[in-house]
Amino acid sequence: MDWSRYWRAADRPLEAMHAHFERHVYHRHSHDTYSFGVTEDGYQAFRCRGGAHTSAAGMVIAFNPDDPHDGHAADDLGFTYRIVHIGPELVSEVLADIAGSPAGPPLFDAPVVGDPVLARNLRALHAALLGGAPALRRDELLTATVGAMVNRAASDRLRVGPSSGAAARARRRLEGSYLDDVGADELAEAAGCSRFALYRSFRRAYGMAPSDYQRQLRLRAARRRLARGEPIGDVAAATGFADQSHLTRWFVRCYGMTPGKYRAACAG
Repeated sequence: MDWSRYWRAADRPLEAMHAHFERHVYHRHSHDTYSFGVTEDGYQAFRCRGGAHTSAAGMVIAFNPDDPHDGHAADDLGFTYRIVHIGPELVSEVLADIAGSPAGPPLFDAPVVGDPVLARNLRALHAALLGGAPALRRDELLTATVGAMVNRAASDRLRVGPSSGAAARARRRLEGSYLDDVGADELAEAAGCSRFALYRSFRRAYGMAPSDYQRQLRLRAARRRLARGEPIGDVAAATGFADQSHLTRWFVRCYGMTPGKYRAACAG
């Protein structure tokens, strides 16, 4: 049976989920955060950065912001995992505190890492977040986890911006007005290239088509509104979804829970 528990900080970009999935299949999606997970039981299979990967019990998952990925159980027994989502600004803040000077965001080249130390740190941080540990303890574990992830698994500083100027211009157009019903011709004109060239360069830069990226922006906006406790129907209407069921369908596909469950977790 599938189940999930979610926790969200009220004052900073920090969230955590504990879940078991047998039947649920994640649709290809991305987060605007770093996502660090540890598989507790079973095998989780997913595609990320053009390759197929499997995370077994004790292995760590590391996604950079905007890394497109999907996910599903590799067998009928399902998998259990813990995952923490940390905003890039919070990661940079922690690294600057460790180093004593400003630090750029890190880059993780390997989506799956076999490292018992990282797995142990992530489990401790996750348990503290969902278990209601005091703020000081949470901060200590956050610093230890981010520091260990960067020291043991990061390969470089995150490169800002794609190689294609057309893809970047199209992304800015979508981010500036993600509620607009932007057509392919209009988006190509904003990017300064043909529709076909834009589609290819956008997929190469961001791992998904412009329409899929636009949906991601709408889902992220919906998450922010739900976290504030807004009614689900109002959120659907305000973020470009046809109705509440349309939002719910995509929310479950990409985040593994209903909008109502996510809103309740944030309120709790």
